[in-house]
Amino acid sequence: MSTTERPRILVVGGGYVGLYAARRILKKMRYGEATVTVVDPRSYMTYQPFLPEAAAGSISPRHVVVPLRRVLPKAEVLTGRVTTIDQDRKVATVAPLVGEAYELPFDYLVIAMGAVSRTFPIPGLAEQGIGMKGIEESIGLRNHVLEQLDKADSTTDEDVRRKALTFVFVGGGFAGAETIGEVEDMARDAAKYYTSVKREDMRFILVDAADKILPEVGPKLGAYGKEHLESRGVEVYLSTSMDSCVDGHVVLKNGLEVDSSTIVWTAGVKPNPALARFGLPLGPRGHVDTSEKLQVQGTDYIWAAGDNAQVPDMVGRRAGNPNAWCPPNAQHALRQAKVLGDNVISGMRGFPQKEYSHANKGAVAGLGLHKGVAMIVVGKVKIKVKGRLAWYMHRGYHGMAMPTWNRKIRIFADWTLAMFLKREVVSLGAMETPREEFYEAAKPSPAPVAAKADGDKSKSGEKAKAS
Repeated sequence: MSTTERPRILVVGGGYVGLYAARRILKKMRYGEATVTVVDPRSYMTYQPFLPEAAAGSISPRHVVVPLRRVLPKAEVLTGRVTTIDQDRKVATVAPLVGEAYELPFDYLVIAMGAVSRTFPIPGLAEQGIGMKGIEESIGLRNHVLEQLDKADSTTDEDVRRKALTFVFVGGGFAGAETIGEVEDMARDAAKYYTSVKREDMRFILVDAADKILPEVGPKLGAYGKEHLESRGVEVYLSTSMDSCVDGHVVLKNGLEVDSSTIVWTAGVKPNPALARFGLPLGPRGHVDTSEKLQVQGTDYIWAAGDNAQVPDMVGRRAGNPNAWCPPNAQHALRQAKVLGDNVISGMRGFPQKEYSHANKGAVAGLGLHKGVAMIVVGKVKIKVKGRLAWYMHRGYHGMAMPTWNRKIRIFADWTLAMFLKREVVSLGAMETPREEFYEAAKPSPAPVAAKADGDKSKSGEKAKAS
């Protein structure tokens, strides 16, 4: 970390908003005008809409992440966490990956910490659940599912086999529906290579507390998505929730009980809980309260956007809804980040800032290979698309929304190769413990201490008898 006399713009979070806001600021800033510092626990940004495809092996996991230092060469990128913010002194406390925490002064602040999985105190969830918020979880889910097929194919215990081949997904929004669609596709393909595992042996269960899935695309397309998943053998249980999953024994509120080794939790998100320690004004659900200019209420040097912000939806409010807020999706995050970057520059120079206003353009969702739903808004007309065309729209939109041309090209190359090559169904479960095999080979053999001691005792006993 370098020291500088220039004003510092501190960006807390290197996710979608943090990355794009920092890029926008660096692009608009004059040479030497300020120092941009980005702090995040990871050295890369993850494009979360592609996590289901990464879990299914349709995209290489490395292509779903963007290295911050490569994309932001003119910024300071610190790998660590901002633990506290002292607004009076304008100082943030940074806890790096290693070493002692230190204070970092700033002049302008951008809060872009994103969201974390929203969980509930369900017995067994912390021990058994698998989230879908990061690329590590996506890779882990892929390896885990393929390992379950390995177990089922190798065991003669029917209970173990049944538990391994039962997959429970909790949450029917974008993340849940897309993930179960992609993983079911992958498992169906992988089953072709096992002698004693067929798709009919597997049980996929989708659970949601709401009365519909995919609410983002509307009730009709949501109903189509449900019917489509059920046609592929997925059991969909709506208006119910999971009561417990201790040791993989899943108990649903509707009375269903199953044993499962795979419990995927995608039941919504909540703002990063670290926001509560920053002394910022928060909304009723923990989001940072911002104005229509993305400036934190009551401040003139702090901005926030994305999943951790409560941003007024000016289009909805002008239409007569005073409580309209922007939903937490990539469509808004991308546009908010650009407006936020411009407003930081304007605020720094003392110029007027512009408000964020964006009309919803619709939503797209993939449900596996060549399957999807899309709702496109053109003016006041909503166009509903389903099937292969919706899947192409899903891939096209998110492919172009992926940051940097480097990653765009790699993503489209993955998709192009997949048209001619079969899906990879290799489990690399040892990635989670890569040193285990080497440790077993390198650790010293235990000395036969006990046997030697017994021998010494017997010898001493014989000497005693002889004397």
